[in-house]
Amino acid sequence: MMSTPTNARAAGPTRDQNDLAERFAAIRRSTLDLTESLSAEDQQIQAFPEASPTKWHLAHTTWFFEAFILQDVAPSYRSFHDDFSELFNSYYEGMGPRHPRAARGALSRPTLGEVEAYRRHVDDAVQALLGRPCTSETLRRVELGLHHEQQHQELILTDILANFSLNPLRPAWRERTGTGSPPVSSPGWVEIAGGVHEVGADPSAFHFDNEGPRHQTLLPPYSLRQTLVTNLEVVGFIEEGGYRTPSLWLSDGIVWVRRHGVEAPRYWRRGSEGWTTFTLYGEQRLDPHAPAVHLSGYEAEAIATWLGARLPTEYEWEVAARQSGLSPQQGRWLGNGLTQPSATVPDHARELCGLWGEVWEWTRSAYSPYPGYRPPVGALGEYNGKFMCNQWVLRGGSCASPPGHLRASYRNFFYPAQTWQFSGLRLAKEVK
Repeated sequence: MMSTPTNARAAGPTRDQNDLAERFAAIRRSTLDLTESLSAEDQQIQAFPEASPTKWHLAHTTWFFEAFILQDVAPSYRSFHDDFSELFNSYYEGMGPRHPRAARGALSRPTLGEVEAYRRHVDDAVQALLGRPCTSETLRRVELGLHHEQQHQELILTDILANFSLNPLRPAWRERTGTGSPPVSSPGWVEIAGGVHEVGADPSAFHFDNEGPRHQTLLPPYSLRQTLVTNLEVVGFIEEGGYRTPSLWLSDGIVWVRRHGVEAPRYWRRGSEGWTTFTLYGEQRLDPHAPAVHLSGYEAEAIATWLGARLPTEYEWEVAARQSGLSPQQGRWLGNGLTQPSATVPDHARELCGLWGEVWEWTRSAYSPYPGYRPPVGALGEYNGKFMCNQWVLRGGSCASPPGHLRASYRNFFYPAQTWQFSGLRLAKEVK
């Protein structure tokens, strides 16, 4: 999910060390805040290979600061435990052996208390480092580590949801507050002018390497729907036999449906009183007007086709986001209301609702390198380039994404069969 800046210069200007130290403390603390309602047993389980235990996330993000900062630039630093690198290295071949991803839930040791002590040990060392003069490269790596931690904050929540969903008790992460979504009777479309557009990251600001190099792309005129596709629309897709209509699906998609017996989005259940869905707040009645979520790329493609439209390309999404006048700060991020998608009503004819936050929006773009892309040298370069194969790009963030983390050029990526993330869709169409 994460990628790395191309080099120190591309990461942009460094922040004042005191400010960076404050942000480090705040972001590390906010990760632990997400686990306040969880027991040690809750943080141990692993529903399936892609959904890691919470305890592993807490340790892995700590290992990142230890491995890529402290062990490189703090000569007096002493590792908390010599074997933690093997246990909590995710996929960095250049950093030595790794515990199998699918077996992370089998790690009953170290205990949760030991992982928490590990975090304190590394936090103290990083704060001591930031209290001394640091090179721009050191500060860049701390900044990178903070964005890495924010990505894992979202993964902690998606993985808690996946883990809890297998429990017949239908447990909740937190108690729900708030109301349902307002209906949007007739969503409109926003037309975007064609032409040559610049896409990709601002090279003077922090960004991950997969967001660049910045380059030009030619787009014909197109339109995006103002609102995200809703649960009510997906119910219509189901009732009209959408999951049983091969003509709506990509070839791999209908194979996926049949192989896994897919009849509805992940976490949906049909009962005597209608549809419910499992959420971070436990089992909830399906909100018909909320954006549909936990859809695979295959489902998003089929639903868009059924609705007489298509998925946007990632370039179409980015250009529309830049021209919308909406900044990421206006999105509904983690901590702003429910950690569950909620619809908004357009205020005017050219407003794209839910553009930032709510759900990651599938695009029909393959996750591949931009023209001129070169992966960074060294182990950090493993984080991105080697995954540019067989995945699709998603844009916009979700209600579980931390604030201050997203931008118009940000590229998320997953395999089109994956559904446990907060992923949904927005419709696109050509302008005739």
